[in-house]
Amino acid sequence: MLFRSLLVHDAGVLWRTALASAAMSLEALRGTPTPFDPRIHAARPHQGQLVAAEHLLTLLDDSEIRASHLDDDPRVQDAYSLRCLPQVMGAVRDAIDFAERVCRIELNSSTDNPLVFANGDVLSGGNFHGQPVAQALDFLTITLTTMQAMTERRIERLVNPDLSHGLPAFLIENPGLRSGYMMVQITAAALVAESRTLTVPASVGSIPTDANQEDFVPMGMAAAFKAGRVLRNAQRVVAAEVLCAVQGIELLKPLSPGQGVRWLEQRVRDPAGPAIAPLTEDRPPAPDLERLARAVAAGELDPVGLL
Repeated sequence: MLFRSLLVHDAGVLWRTALASAAMSLEALRGTPTPFDPRIHAARPHQGQLVAAEHLLTLLDDSEIRASHLDDDPRVQDAYSLRCLPQVMGAVRDAIDFAERVCRIELNSSTDNPLVFANGDVLSGGNFHGQPVAQALDFLTITLTTMQAMTERRIERLVNPDLSHGLPAFLIENPGLRSGYMMVQITAAALVAESRTLTVPASVGSIPTDANQEDFVPMGMAAAFKAGRVLRNAQRVVAAEVLCAVQGIELLKPLSPGQGVRWLEQRVRDPAGPAIAPLTEDRPPAPDLERLARAVAAGELDPVGLL
């Protein structure tokens, strides 16, 4: 149960990190924070959606990049992967909150069989059955796959000159002669594809055991192992977005992003942290990506103190 609870905790850390990463992508792509206006979300007040929109506005506050394209921008609306961030990331948060509630109840429950009560009654029951936790973990697997899939779409926008609104192809000067971050998007796409194969729920796959006495079992460990694998994939996909988005911010200098995005940029460049240098010449992206993935998993890029 401890392993499953740690999965849920790490998913919450990743959610905040992914929100900061998404805010950095929005800045690099010169998107608008207008869709995060609280009046929009008050009209459809899912709790996670309200929180995600509020956090995004905080992360994007005081942005010179936003001020630079307030006037004469020919675009009417951003793509869904930017404009619908509160709706999608809010749904992800609500799913993580649900899994957290299930784990909290489970950690503070009696699951023995039989149960011995204070009056001496000894009752046989089924509190050991792991269906609530298995279902929650299957839900967590699905929602983390959703999050990383949306993240990959923003990575594609960052590296694709047809979608990036002025950034060079693959986020490097002289693309074609240089590959830049081409392989980072391909890596993210491969991770998302793998995660999608793991979203079939384990908790519906009961196989009877023990001479059919245990004739409906939850397959909870299978759900936990799948959720752990998808979580690790999601951490790497978010790291891939950070790697591309911070390069996009670099290419917009001397304009400065919002306060939360500035914090994330400083953490990424910090010599005592991941120490990711700006990309000026081709270099293998794997070492940078792995350092960022470790930082994401360790919570080093979690903006919790800002939110």
